[in-house]
Amino acid sequence: MKKELAVLKDWIQESENIVFFGGAGVSTESGLPDFRSETGIFSAISEYGYRPETILSHSFFLQNPQIFFQYYKKTLLYPDAQPNDCHKALAMLEQEGKLKAVITQNIDDLHQKAGSKTVLELHGTLYRNYCVKCKKEFPLEYVTKDEGITRCDACGGIVRPDVVLYEESLNQDTIAKSVEFISNADLLIVGGTSLNVYPAAGLINYYRGKKTVLINKSTTPYDNKASLIITRSIGEVFREILDF
Repeated sequence: MKKELAVLKDWIQESENIVFFGGAGVSTESGLPDFRSETGIFSAISEYGYRPETILSHSFFLQNPQIFFQYYKKTLLYPDAQPNDCHKALAMLEQEGKLKAVITQNIDDLHQKAGSKTVLELHGTLYRNYCVKCKKEFPLEYVTKDEGITRCDACGGIVRPDVVLYEESLNQDTIAKSVEFISNADLLIVGGTSLNVYPAAGLINYYRGKKTVLINKSTTPYDNKASLIITRSIGEVFREILDF
Protein backbone atom coordinates (compact mmCIF):
# COMPACT_ATOMS: atom_id res chain seq x y z
CA MET A 1 0.00 0.00 0.00
CA LYS A 2 2.95 2.33 0.58
CA LYS A 3 3.73 2.09 -3.14
CA GLU A 4 0.21 3.21 -4.07
CA LEU A 5 0.38 6.13 -1.66
CA ALA A 6 3.72 7.19 -3.12
CA VAL A 7 2.25 7.12 -6.63
CA LEU A 8 -0.74 9.23 -5.58
CA LYS A 9 1.53 11.71 -3.83
CA ASP A 10 3.63 12.08 -7.00
CA TRP A 11 0.55 12.49 -9.18
CA ILE A 12 -0.82 15.23 -6.92
CA GLN A 13 2.50 17.05 -7.01
CA GLU A 14 2.64 16.82 -10.81
CA SER A 15 -0.99 17.82 -11.41
CA GLU A 16 -2.42 21.29 -11.88
CA ASN A 17 -6.03 20.35 -12.63
CA ILE A 18 -7.32 17.91 -10.03
CA VAL A 19 -11.00 17.08 -9.61
CA PHE A 20 -12.35 15.16 -6.64
CA PHE A 21 -15.55 13.11 -6.86
CA GLY A 22 -16.83 11.89 -3.50
CA GLY A 23 -19.63 10.14 -1.68
CA ALA A 24 -20.84 9.28 1.81
CA GLY A 25 -17.56 7.63 2.82
CA VAL A 26 -15.93 11.05 2.82
CA SER A 27 -18.10 12.17 5.74
CA THR A 28 -18.27 8.98 7.83
CA GLU A 29 -15.03 9.95 9.59
CA SER A 30 -16.86 13.07 10.76
CA GLY A 31 -19.47 10.89 12.46
CA LEU A 32 -22.11 10.88 9.72
CA PRO A 33 -23.60 7.51 8.71
CA ASP A 34 -23.39 6.30 5.14
CA PHE A 35 -26.40 5.06 3.22
CA ARG A 36 -25.74 1.65 1.70
CA SER A 37 -23.42 -0.28 4.01
CA GLU A 38 -24.68 -2.99 6.38
CA THR A 39 -25.13 -0.36 9.09
CA GLY A 40 -26.10 2.51 6.80
CA ILE A 41 -29.27 4.58 6.81
CA PHE A 42 -30.89 2.44 4.12
CA SER A 43 -30.16 -0.88 5.85
CA ALA A 44 -33.43 -1.15 7.77
CA ILE A 45 -37.07 -0.14 7.78
CA SER A 46 -37.61 3.06 9.74
CA GLU A 47 -39.60 3.31 12.97
CA TYR A 48 -42.47 4.70 10.87
CA GLY A 49 -42.89 1.41 8.99
CA TYR A 50 -41.50 2.60 5.65
CA ARG A 51 -38.14 2.06 4.00
CA PRO A 52 -35.97 5.18 4.03
CA GLU A 53 -35.95 5.31 0.23
CA THR A 54 -39.75 5.57 0.32
CA ILE A 55 -39.80 8.33 2.93
CA LEU A 56 -37.18 10.31 1.02
CA SER A 57 -39.18 10.33 -2.21
CA HIS A 58 -41.01 13.21 -3.83
CA SER A 59 -44.41 11.51 -3.73
CA PHE A 60 -44.07 10.58 -0.03
CA PHE A 61 -43.05 14.15 0.79
CA LEU A 62 -46.25 15.41 -0.81
CA GLN A 63 -48.53 12.77 0.72
CA ASN A 64 -47.00 12.40 4.19
CA PRO A 65 -45.10 15.59 5.01
CA GLN A 66 -45.37 15.09 8.79
CA ILE A 67 -43.52 11.75 8.68
CA PHE A 68 -41.08 13.08 6.09
CA PHE A 69 -40.05 16.00 8.30
CA GLN A 70 -39.86 13.94 11.48
CA TYR A 71 -37.68 11.37 9.77
CA TYR A 72 -35.29 13.70 8.01
CA LYS A 73 -34.80 15.99 11.01
CA LYS A 74 -34.11 13.02 13.28
CA THR A 75 -32.01 10.94 10.89
CA LEU A 76 -30.18 13.17 8.42
CA LEU A 77 -29.18 16.30 10.30
CA TYR A 78 -25.78 16.49 12.00
CA PRO A 79 -25.24 20.24 12.48
CA ASP A 80 -22.39 19.73 14.96
CA ALA A 81 -20.31 17.55 12.62
CA GLN A 82 -16.90 18.92 11.75
CA PRO A 83 -14.70 18.48 8.66
CA ASN A 84 -12.23 15.60 8.78
CA ASP A 85 -8.77 15.35 7.23
CA CYS A 86 -10.15 14.54 3.79
CA HIS A 87 -12.25 17.72 3.72
CA LYS A 88 -9.33 19.75 5.03
CA ALA A 89 -6.86 18.27 2.52
CA LEU A 90 -9.12 19.05 -0.42
CA ALA A 91 -9.59 22.62 0.77
CA MET A 92 -5.82 22.97 1.07
CA LEU A 93 -5.25 21.62 -2.45
CA GLU A 94 -7.78 24.11 -3.78
CA GLN A 95 -6.02 26.97 -2.00
CA GLU A 96 -2.77 25.84 -3.62
CA GLY A 97 -4.44 26.08 -7.03
CA LYS A 98 -4.20 22.36 -7.76
CA LEU A 99 -7.76 21.24 -7.06
CA LYS A 100 -10.31 22.85 -9.36
CA ALA A 101 -13.54 21.35 -8.02
CA VAL A 102 -15.10 19.03 -5.47
CA ILE A 103 -18.05 17.14 -6.91
CA THR A 104 -20.02 15.54 -4.10
CA GLN A 105 -23.00 13.25 -3.70
CA ASN A 106 -23.25 14.27 -0.04
CA ILE A 107 -25.89 16.62 1.30
CA ASP A 108 -23.89 17.99 4.24
CA ASP A 109 -21.84 21.18 4.18
CA LEU A 110 -18.54 19.79 5.46
CA HIS A 111 -16.53 20.67 2.36
CA GLN A 112 -17.62 24.29 2.73
CA LYS A 113 -16.90 24.23 6.47
CA ALA A 114 -13.37 23.08 5.65
CA GLY A 115 -12.89 26.02 3.30
CA SER A 116 -13.58 24.60 -0.15
CA LYS A 117 -15.06 27.18 -2.51
CA THR A 118 -15.91 25.27 -5.69
CA VAL A 119 -18.25 22.54 -4.48
CA LEU A 120 -20.79 21.01 -6.86
CA GLU A 121 -23.56 19.35 -4.87
CA LEU A 122 -25.11 16.74 -7.13
CA HIS A 123 -27.85 15.86 -4.67
CA GLY A 124 -28.28 19.31 -3.16
CA THR A 125 -27.81 20.13 0.52
CA LEU A 126 -29.73 20.10 3.78
CA TYR A 127 -28.19 23.45 4.61
CA ARG A 128 -30.28 25.34 2.05
CA ASN A 129 -34.04 25.34 2.48
CA TYR A 130 -36.80 27.06 0.55
CA CYS A 131 -40.54 27.58 0.61
CA VAL A 132 -42.26 25.50 -2.05
CA LYS A 133 -44.86 28.25 -2.45
CA CYS A 134 -43.05 31.61 -2.51
CA LYS A 135 -39.45 30.29 -2.88
CA LYS A 136 -38.14 32.26 0.11
CA GLU A 137 -34.87 30.74 1.32
CA PHE A 138 -34.09 29.73 4.91
CA PRO A 139 -30.96 28.54 6.76
CA LEU A 140 -30.80 25.24 8.58
CA GLU A 141 -31.34 26.95 11.94
CA TYR A 142 -34.83 27.97 10.85
CA VAL A 143 -35.97 24.40 10.17
CA THR A 144 -34.48 22.79 13.28
CA LYS A 145 -36.60 24.75 15.73
CA ASP A 146 -39.12 21.91 15.92
CA GLU A 147 -39.60 18.31 14.78
CA GLY A 148 -42.62 18.78 12.56
CA ILE A 149 -43.43 20.43 9.26
CA THR A 150 -41.53 23.68 8.76
CA ARG A 151 -43.68 26.58 7.54
CA CYS A 152 -42.63 29.75 5.76
CA ASP A 153 -42.85 32.88 7.91
CA ALA A 154 -43.92 34.90 4.88
CA CYS A 155 -46.67 32.86 3.23
CA GLY A 156 -47.20 29.75 5.35
CA GLY A 157 -45.99 27.36 2.66
CA ILE A 158 -43.93 24.26 3.45
CA VAL A 159 -40.20 24.89 3.74
CA ARG A 160 -38.31 21.91 2.35
CA PRO A 161 -34.61 21.07 2.18
CA ASP A 162 -32.93 21.81 -1.15
CA VAL A 163 -32.04 18.17 -1.77
CA VAL A 164 -32.83 15.87 -4.67
CA LEU A 165 -35.43 13.39 -3.46
CA TYR A 166 -36.13 10.07 -5.12
CA GLU A 167 -38.27 10.62 -8.24
CA GLU A 168 -36.70 14.07 -8.75
CA SER A 169 -34.10 14.99 -11.37
CA LEU A 170 -30.62 16.29 -10.70
CA ASN A 171 -29.96 19.95 -11.41
CA GLN A 172 -28.90 20.11 -15.05
CA ASP A 173 -26.63 23.10 -14.54
CA THR A 174 -24.76 21.22 -11.81
CA ILE A 175 -24.47 18.20 -14.11
CA ALA A 176 -23.10 20.30 -16.97
CA LYS A 177 -20.51 21.97 -14.74
CA SER A 178 -19.47 18.61 -13.32
CA VAL A 179 -18.99 17.15 -16.79
CA GLU A 180 -16.87 20.15 -17.78
CA PHE A 181 -14.61 19.89 -14.73
CA ILE A 182 -14.19 16.12 -15.06
CA SER A 183 -13.53 16.29 -18.80
CA ASN A 184 -10.72 18.83 -18.31
CA ALA A 185 -9.06 17.23 -15.29
CA ASP A 186 -5.54 15.83 -15.48
CA LEU A 187 -6.10 13.82 -12.29
CA LEU A 188 -9.45 12.46 -11.12
CA ILE A 189 -9.65 11.27 -7.51
CA VAL A 190 -12.78 9.30 -6.63
CA GLY A 191 -13.31 8.55 -2.95
CA GLY A 192 -15.77 7.27 -0.39
CA THR A 193 -18.40 6.16 -2.88
CA SER A 194 -19.80 2.81 -4.00
CA LEU A 195 -20.39 4.28 -7.48
CA ASN A 196 -23.76 2.55 -7.55
CA VAL A 197 -25.97 5.66 -7.59
CA TYR A 198 -26.91 6.93 -11.02
CA PRO A 199 -26.81 9.23 -12.87
CA ALA A 200 -24.18 10.69 -10.52
CA ALA A 201 -21.77 7.74 -10.75
CA GLY A 202 -21.84 7.83 -14.54
CA LEU A 203 -20.22 11.27 -14.55
CA ILE A 204 -16.74 9.84 -14.07
CA ASN A 205 -17.03 8.30 -17.53
CA TYR A 206 -16.43 11.78 -18.92
CA TYR A 207 -12.86 11.75 -17.65
CA ARG A 208 -10.46 11.75 -20.62
CA GLY A 209 -7.16 11.51 -18.76
CA LYS A 210 -5.09 8.52 -17.70
CA LYS A 211 -4.94 9.03 -13.94
CA THR A 212 -8.10 7.82 -12.21
CA VAL A 213 -7.63 7.09 -8.51
CA LEU A 214 -10.23 5.14 -6.52
CA ILE A 215 -10.00 5.42 -2.74
CA ASN A 216 -12.63 3.22 -1.14
CA LYS A 217 -12.72 0.52 1.52
CA SER A 218 -14.78 -1.81 -0.69
CA THR A 219 -14.78 -2.68 -4.37
CA THR A 220 -16.75 -0.65 -6.93
CA PRO A 221 -18.08 -1.34 -10.43
CA TYR A 222 -15.34 0.94 -11.77
CA ASP A 223 -12.33 -0.81 -10.23
CA ASN A 224 -11.33 -2.34 -13.56
CA LYS A 225 -11.16 1.13 -15.12
CA ALA A 226 -9.05 2.75 -12.40
CA SER A 227 -5.39 3.61 -12.83
CA LEU A 228 -4.78 3.31 -9.09
CA ILE A 229 -6.86 1.68 -6.35
CA ILE A 230 -6.34 2.36 -2.65
CA THR A 231 -8.49 0.36 -0.22
CA ARG A 232 -8.04 2.45 2.90
CA SER A 233 -9.82 5.15 4.83
CA ILE A 234 -9.77 8.29 2.73
CA GLY A 235 -8.88 10.47 5.71
CA GLU A 236 -5.87 8.27 6.48
CA VAL A 237 -4.73 8.44 2.87
CA PHE A 238 -4.72 12.23 2.77
CA ARG A 239 -3.09 12.45 6.20
CA GLU A 240 -0.17 10.35 5.00
CA ILE A 241 0.42 11.80 1.55
CA LEU A 242 0.01 15.43 2.63
CA ASP A 243 1.83 14.99 5.95
CA PHE A 244 -0.99 16.23 8.17
